Amino acid sequence: MRHKTFSPTPEDVQREWWVVDAQGQTLGRMASRIAMVLRGKNKSTFAPHMDMGDFVVVINAEKIHVTGRRLDQKIYYRHSGYPGGMRQLTLRQMLEKHPERVIEIAVRGMLPKNRLGRQMLKKLKVYAGDAHPHEAQQPKPLELT
Repeated sequence: MRHKTFSPTPEDVQREWWVVDAQGQTLGRMASRIAMVLRGKNKSTFAPHMDMGDFVVVINAEKIHVTGRRLDQKIYYRHSGYPGGMRQLTLRQMLEKHPERVIEIAVRGMLPKNRLGRQMLKKLKVYAGDAHPHEAQQPKPLELT
């Protein structure tokens, strides 16, 4: 008896919406779980060459938890492209100014570095507070245990 290998097609993709409450969650552990759902690795139909993942809405991004002295020691760098254009912010400063970016950057680092990864990142919606405009999609709570 011969079994055929299952290879999903775009018609096989079933997308769901999940909501994650980031309050009290450890940043790296939460980001790895979110990246797994965005990629679709939690489904039995996973294929590495396709975007099989779901949409993830993260609320309360400003209330994440980090371990150790990371608030003052972790530094985010960016460069304008001009001489002397290097800018740096600590995690504490970044949480005050742009708490959404902290989670976006953490999750982006855990996704593939190609077109597929950029496509997956578009399904991540991050909000600083507990309100979000995606109630119509009826997102289910994602347990991060």
